[in-house]
Amino acid sequence: MSASAVFVLDLKGKVLICRNYKGDVDMSEIDHFFSLLMLQEEEGLVCPVMSHGNVHFLNERASPVPCVQVFTEYFKELEEESIQDNFVVVYELLDELMDFGFPQTTDSKILQEYITQKGNKLEVAKTKVPTTVTNAVSWRSEGIKYKKNEVFIDVIESINVLVNANGSVMSSDIVGSIKLKTMLSGMPELRLGLNDRMLFALTGRDKGKSVAMEDVKFHQCVRLSRFESDRTISFIPPDGESELMSYRINTHVKPLIWIESVIEKFSHSRVEIMVKAKGQFKKQSVANNVEIHVPVPSDADSPKFKTSTGHAKYVPEKNLVVWSIKSFPGGKELLMRAHFGLPSVENHELEGRPPITVRFEIPYFTVSGIQVRYMKIIEKSGYQALPWVRYITQSGVWRVCCWTTALTRASRTAAA
Repeated sequence: MSASAVFVLDLKGKVLICRNYKGDVDMSEIDHFFSLLMLQEEEGLVCPVMSHGNVHFLNERASPVPCVQVFTEYFKELEEESIQDNFVVVYELLDELMDFGFPQTTDSKILQEYITQKGNKLEVAKTKVPTTVTNAVSWRSEGIKYKKNEVFIDVIESINVLVNANGSVMSSDIVGSIKLKTMLSGMPELRLGLNDRMLFALTGRDKGKSVAMEDVKFHQCVRLSRFESDRTISFIPPDGESELMSYRINTHVKPLIWIESVIEKFSHSRVEIMVKAKGQFKKQSVANNVEIHVPVPSDADSPKFKTSTGHAKYVPEKNLVVWSIKSFPGGKELLMRAHFGLPSVENHELEGRPPITVRFEIPYFTVSGIQVRYMKIIEKSGYQALPWVRYITQSGVWRVCCWTTALTRASRTAAA
């Protein structure tokens, strides 16, 4: 994707700075942008792309673009005053960020090597362009030094689960990522080994404890040709934090926190909601910062709660009860009861309710069974480096639609 021009506007739609890259669009077209934006906001829409004839506008307020992130790194607060005080730096950055409208160098760390800013003055830090812009390893600078060489590896998996009203899992998958924090001197070569099923098949290993990864995406530092030929993940890492790769695993996932819910209707404008949660993961693991979001009618009032563990609170602006549990051990069963007053119970169709959603994080655990088998670090100076690995499972889109309605004796009598 390329851009014909970039405009920076104030809150009233006035152009502060613009850069015309291609000259193929009339610059007066920007006059239509603000009226289109106002029309969207009146209709309650938030769309990153708007069109006027053959001209398309990308609104960074709805979908942030790299140049905004770079400006924020430079000026901390991206406001009208900071743009006006540093317009020279902004123009320099726009020239480096794009070449003829095509994204070029968008890493603020690299840009700051040769475009620096003090107050509202531009200072040229180096007379030559740094090697990070011109060499084959544009994501890493030369001459990096650390007293202690280490690399931290986080394997993070998000579990997406949809459970229907009958308690059956309708859909589930795992979306994973491997993130690095590298503090390594020089220009090291790293090789990461996973229990990848295709790798095990190529090398004749037992596939019993392997995982089949799909939709694998890598950081630009990974040598794709090497991975495609023999599944070796070989790379020179960026300095500091980065996402090395992401993947998806299509598999049936048992809900790690099972939810049952019952609504009991009383005759005199009262309802009681009972929610039972059970940890369906191994007993030696613990789910942290668990939140169970239970929807309630919009006109509910006079809330009262009782929980076996944790605490519950009513969030009226979202029509929710949020049950928070700091620590939820595997195999445990917990209970929450919520009492509400309603203007009229009879006016509510309680069966067709929105789903309950669950949030959690379980450290030192992965559902898929993915493992880092090794991390080899090779650098010409021959230093020893320590790799550290951490596994985390967390909730992704986790919706439970299983509601049961119970009637009290008084309600049954009234219904009859």
